[in-house]
Amino acid sequence: MKPILAVIDLQNVFGDPASEWFTPRFAEVVPPIRRLVKAFGDNVVFTRFIAPTRPEGAWKQYYAQWPFALQPPESPLYQVISDFQPASTVDATTFGKWTPEMAARVGEAPLVLAGVSTDCCVLSTALAAADAGVAVTVVADACAGVDDESHAKTLDILRLYGPLVKVATTEEVLD
Repeated sequence: MKPILAVIDLQNVFGDPASEWFTPRFAEVVPPIRRLVKAFGDNVVFTRFIAPTRPEGAWKQYYAQWPFALQPPESPLYQVISDFQPASTVDATTFGKWTPEMAARVGEAPLVLAGVSTDCCVLSTALAAADAGVAVTVVADACAGVDDESHAKTLDILRLYGPLVKVATTEEVLD
């Protein structure tokens, strides 16, 4: 079964240096992600983190801290960067993108993850998918974290979940 590539949250809100959620090294992961997208062809899913219409529970505190983010899904902030124009996206108001829609798209195929941020949405997606019994590969050089230390620590943590979760490079995935 051919693996599915999930490109996690490659959105303007994380790629724009003026954004409060800017992810350093965002631009550096675009070239390896471009290579992966080309290689995976039709087996690619893009995800988007979007704000809920009305935050509930602990999300109320979260958006009290980040009020700029309470924008509708069609806001330019939440669009996938212009380098990519996916026909559709899997959207979620949660950090993890292992939603019923994503699970249906992936099925029993292995899942390859790239995107941002390693230490939040990629981590949350990887662990939920692994818990569901999916073989997960996180592409280290195609992910960016909130900073280099957090990125590296998260990759170390993900390696502890082997063999359910594997950390690899773009070259290793494409070989």
